[in-house]
Amino acid sequence: MPLPGGRSTPEPDIEYPPNCKEIREDLPKDELIKRLRVLAREFADLAQDEHENLSSLALYLSSEFFLDHTSKDVRLLTACCIADVFRLFAPEAPYSEPDLLKDIFMFLIKQLRGLEKPSDPLFTRYFYLLENLAWVKSFNICLERLPEVEHQEIFSSLFKLIFSMVNEEHNNKVTNFMLDVMCPLLTEADNVTQPLLDTILINLIEPYKSSCKEACQLSKELIHRSCSALEPYIQQFFNNALMLGKNSQSDLSDRVYDLIYELNFVSPVILSSVLPQLEYKLRSTDADERKNVVKLLGRMFSSSEYTLAEQHKQLWTCYIGRFNDVDKGVRLLCVQNTEQFLLLQDSPLKDEIISCLEKKAVDQDEVVRHAVVKGILSVAKKDLDCVPLELILAVRQRTLDKMYKIRKEALAGLASLYKQYFTRDEMSDGVKPKVEWIENKLLHQYYQPSYEDRTLVERIFNNTLIEFKLPAEERMSKLLQLYCSIDEHAVKAINEIFRTQFL
Repeated sequence: MPLPGGRSTPEPDIEYPPNCKEIREDLPKDELIKRLRVLAREFADLAQDEHENLSSLALYLSSEFFLDHTSKDVRLLTACCIADVFRLFAPEAPYSEPDLLKDIFMFLIKQLRGLEKPSDPLFTRYFYLLENLAWVKSFNICLERLPEVEHQEIFSSLFKLIFSMVNEEHNNKVTNFMLDVMCPLLTEADNVTQPLLDTILINLIEPYKSSCKEACQLSKELIHRSCSALEPYIQQFFNNALMLGKNSQSDLSDRVYDLIYELNFVSPVILSSVLPQLEYKLRSTDADERKNVVKLLGRMFSSSEYTLAEQHKQLWTCYIGRFNDVDKGVRLLCVQNTEQFLLLQDSPLKDEIISCLEKKAVDQDEVVRHAVVKGILSVAKKDLDCVPLELILAVRQRTLDKMYKIRKEALAGLASLYKQYFTRDEMSDGVKPKVEWIENKLLHQYYQPSYEDRTLVERIFNNTLIEFKLPAEERMSKLLQLYCSIDEHAVKAINEIFRTQFL
């Protein structure tokens, strides 16, 4: 049987460690496995200075007979022996031919697939293989012995395999050894190719982020550990995509903004020179480009875990400026982003956001005004304390908007707040000024000339102020309380509602 590289099968005069019987290709499979087990055990017990006269055996184990054997047990035991060969001969190795070395590492990668199922009876051996390769940094030999194209192909296969098989059944010990295998290949390499970088980064974004959370977490840990080594390549990738428009080298060029968002949580320092480039994108003449950046920065700035706006004040100022963008789609996105800002507790950014919302409440475009009203009310329903009085008053002002759609949103939203928060008993100082006037305002709307407005007020009266589903006695009690608390104009509105209902 020829060996890789054109060599012939070694003669039977190969030296074996003590207690090991000769391993021949003509042995029955069960006997072969039995002898390989003994050999693997002896290899594992050898110290690093005890590899004398084992070169021939190491080469023999790299023959096609073992690497391509049909038995899973034979291949696994061979892999464990070869891993120990790298340990015993470190920092050198008895494999000098590049083609053979590549075949061996591709073979080892295939065997690591067995780590996928910790319940497998052979998992202990697969774990030993991983631990050995991690401890010795065996794959780093590729950096010295193989051309860049070759070793990058090996690394890409290794990384893809690990990310595809890591799962919730793996404990920290297993994932740490996986990282110990991968990290040195990044930190000690002269170059990290874009395909390899894509293999790492793709796990951070959807749908991969959700479909395999363990791979996502492993990628984050890998980036965190290899931050300084990866930083220039990640920055170059973003620079090519954002500023130079080069996207042919990466499959992730159209997911640039998603990657920036995720990396900001993993390792913000990597983005230190990337984020300033977004200022140019915010000033782009392409409205779609401005929308993409506004959407991204809205998510990033509203994160309560990071003080991004303080670190990049110029970028924050540029983002706030987009509230006055000439394109209504950009202004609309800015308004839609504000909900998360308002929900933040004690954020120094809220004052500017509140000011912007007050101005956008009277925006020239009805879609933007409607979004302002809808957004403020949405936050108020979740937590009224997060919405200052001036924004509630801005919603009240929109009950007089020239567009019925906006008037309806404002009135229905205020009615919902009234129903949720108003009580005849004592209200807190924070809630009272925001809701105590609502019942008067709702009823005053009945004086609007539009038939639609009057119909809406009647519906609110019967569904919110005095719910028609309540028992008659309770409805009368609520009506009496309402009469006693509203002003004269509101009383006249109720009387008019009753008069029209009984005509």
